[in-house]
Amino acid sequence: MNRGAIAEIDLRALSANLRVVRGLARSRVIAVVKADAYGHGAVEVSRRLVKDGADYLAVAFTDEAKILRQAGISVPLLVLFDSRPGGDDVLVHDLIPVVGSKESASALSREAERGNREISVHVKVDTGMGRIGLGGDAAREIGEISLLRGIRIAGVMSHFSEADLIDVSFAQKQINKFRALQSELSAGGVEVPLFHMANSAAIMALPESHFGAVRPGLMLYGYSPLERGSAPEGSPSPAAVSLQPVMTVKTRIVALRKMPAGAPVSYCRTFVTQRESRIAVIALGYADGFNRKFSNNAEVLVRGKRAPVVGRVCMDLTMVDVTEVPDAEEGDDVVILGKQGELSLDAAELARRADTIPYEMLIALGSKARRVYK
Repeated sequence: MNRGAIAEIDLRALSANLRVVRGLARSRVIAVVKADAYGHGAVEVSRRLVKDGADYLAVAFTDEAKILRQAGISVPLLVLFDSRPGGDDVLVHDLIPVVGSKESASALSREAERGNREISVHVKVDTGMGRIGLGGDAAREIGEISLLRGIRIAGVMSHFSEADLIDVSFAQKQINKFRALQSELSAGGVEVPLFHMANSAAIMALPESHFGAVRPGLMLYGYSPLERGSAPEGSPSPAAVSLQPVMTVKTRIVALRKMPAGAPVSYCRTFVTQRESRIAVIALGYADGFNRKFSNNAEVLVRGKRAPVVGRVCMDLTMVDVTEVPDAEEGDDVVILGKQGELSLDAAELARRADTIPYEMLIALGSKARRVYK
């Protein structure tokens, strides 16, 4: 058998989520497919998003962009975080680098002059994230970048510092700062075709942040960042935005054990049976992205019923108590993430148990699993 889990990627759900984005934001869509499309597989996901009309794609680094270009994907492609992307790669693969300093823009200008070409860039402005981007007198620096030979400013962007936007007060300050920059550039005669800053949470909660384009990430994969708390007043509740999880992760039972009361299970005896129990061994461990924090602290679905993880999660295997699933058999499917029968487990639940966020759960499980697309 193959090791670990299978991740089933439902491309129809992906399409439906993109339609939700378009319904909320009457702007161009920059679909974020960095980190291998959040563990869903960047090439297949990108093909579907382009087919469904995504205007741009965005990745983190140049190597991710090259993979998409080599797969024949030709839409405008933003590279978000490479501070000094190789000019040859930018030119050969027709990429749009995001620059966060005049120095990186100047380096690209020299590459453009050597290649006798023009490079389109988006300029990143730090409105409060404190990570990458122009600060201080951003309008002046953008004006100077606009004068560099071989450089065309195709967009200006910023990044919200709070992904869930439960308290929108700081986000509003960022929006106001970004809008003031937009006005200052226009007054100074610097024409910028596109401004954008809205992530998934802002698409849902802050329509005033949509500007000319939005950058959905988590929404595309079926999850709302607002689920971690109450939505801001006046924004759609998470339940009102009908998103469909795109990924189902499943594995199989590889062994069943009948254990007497008082029997230890897995490393360090952190679980001891309190009754005669049926313990299933499933082909999944922390090497497959199933967090060790799920030891004695998660559930899976077996034959449409919840079954608790017992004992320590191992590198390759995890134990599950199926005493309450008497018909469970070796070879049965075990759902880690997704639906089985009338029940479901989602990345938000797993994230709460591991004290993290759904993004990490999707990437950890999806990137290690054998993916199949439907």
